[in-house]
Amino acid sequence: MREPSEREAGERPEPPDLVVVGAGPAGMAAAATALDGGLRVALVDSGAAPGGQFWRHPPDHARETVPTAGLHHDLPAYRALRATLNAHRHTGRLTFLLNHHVWTAVREEHGFAVHAVDRSHPPEERAVLLRAPALLVATGAYDRQLPFPGWDLPGVLTAGGLQSLLKGGGVTAGRRVVLGGTGPFLLPVAAALAAHGAEVVAVCEAAAPTAWLRRPGPLLRNPAKWAEAARYAAVLARHRVPVRTRTAVVAAEGEGRVTVVRTASLDADGRPVPGTERRIEADTLGVGWGFVPQLDLLLPLGCELADAGDGTMAAAVDDGQRTTVPGVYTAGETCGVGGAALAVGEGRLAAVSVLADLAAPGRPDHRRLAAARRTVARHRAFARALARAHPLPPAWSAWLTDDTTVCRCEEVTAGAVRTARTEGPASDHRQVKQLTRAGMGWCQGRMCGPAVHCLVAPRGRPYVPAERLIATPVTLGALADTAEPPSDRTCPITPD
Repeated sequence: MREPSEREAGERPEPPDLVVVGAGPAGMAAAATALDGGLRVALVDSGAAPGGQFWRHPPDHARETVPTAGLHHDLPAYRALRATLNAHRHTGRLTFLLNHHVWTAVREEHGFAVHAVDRSHPPEERAVLLRAPALLVATGAYDRQLPFPGWDLPGVLTAGGLQSLLKGGGVTAGRRVVLGGTGPFLLPVAAALAAHGAEVVAVCEAAAPTAWLRRPGPLLRNPAKWAEAARYAAVLARHRVPVRTRTAVVAAEGEGRVTVVRTASLDADGRPVPGTERRIEADTLGVGWGFVPQLDLLLPLGCELADAGDGTMAAAVDDGQRTTVPGVYTAGETCGVGGAALAVGEGRLAAVSVLADLAAPGRPDHRRLAAARRTVARHRAFARALARAHPLPPAWSAWLTDDTTVCRCEEVTAGAVRTARTEGPASDHRQVKQLTRAGMGWCQGRMCGPAVHCLVAPRGRPYVPAERLIATPVTLGALADTAEPPSDRTCPITPD
């Protein structure tokens, strides 16, 4: 295994007390709080710059040529966290490893071994091993997708993918864009695309806005959400972007690339209403049905899960962000999707728990700690209300024809999944995988797993992702490197 360079790790740093995986809002806040409390921290992220998806930036060397400041919300918080991390990095207390993909973490006698692949110098991949008594996982979430005829055409992306292209490279994926799905995330994506020159011809929201009126309390207690929504609405109004509620994208058409998007109004159960279908010319379609917590590192460690309330499972944690496995903490979207403010609060709470459990010398500021707990409670309540107001349409599978591809990696159709359900009989996505190979491809079910689950599982049963011993694809060379015995090449931040 390679030694980190002096630029990455300083001169022979002492072993870290804590490894934080993920440098999004939760991971940055956790690392900053732990460092301020006196711990040594290794912060690892697969991206080229810290910030995660919410604060995604171009790599540092491209900042001047790809300005993205107008695409971000709450940048002062990001800059403050990054300044704290930079200060500790200069003192040698922080080891910051970007472009490092963590593929597994295992328990050892005195803590945890975190295995990563350094991809900072492609095409070379080199194995890196980190050891610490405590592990904090802040790996976020990924877009949840529901298939429909034509979703595998070029030009059809996730809503998060459209945002990533814009934030990470200043790229609008197309000229005429349709957005569909459910949830408020569609609004900032549409507003950003419109503000950067794309013609957003429709935003199709499957839910009805009146759903918020049934439980207004969490919305009333979060006035900042109103202001944020109002800003996006103003941008959409200025660019004359139509927002159609109780409407969904039911198909995409095109030869070689999407050229037509078909939408339809939905009834109360989510079935298309006959006679309401529209055909919209577009060269790009972005679709998002919420997010699925990224639990790949937590499941093999034995961390228990809890129902997130939105059709997915999330990590079960106590009020200090401790998982059910001693020494393992988690914060952010792994605990349920709730936004950046919630993630920052959870990251701080998790770090305070690490400080207490490791008997660190630093004393938390109890006033700030109490404020963080109030923030977390308020935003968790909002997240639960959000899940209730923007559910998946129960009858969304009515959009699918039997020849619609559900698993794109293995080219498994909806008809094959339905056959597995009736003749298998399969009652969850794992059994469907055994019968049809759905979920056995490159993405390992991340794209199709939630949809396959919905097609076969009883209504109301949340999706439980499959346990994977390898969280990200790695080369055989990198795996072989991890098997080498300790030597002079062993990572210097690994204790003897």
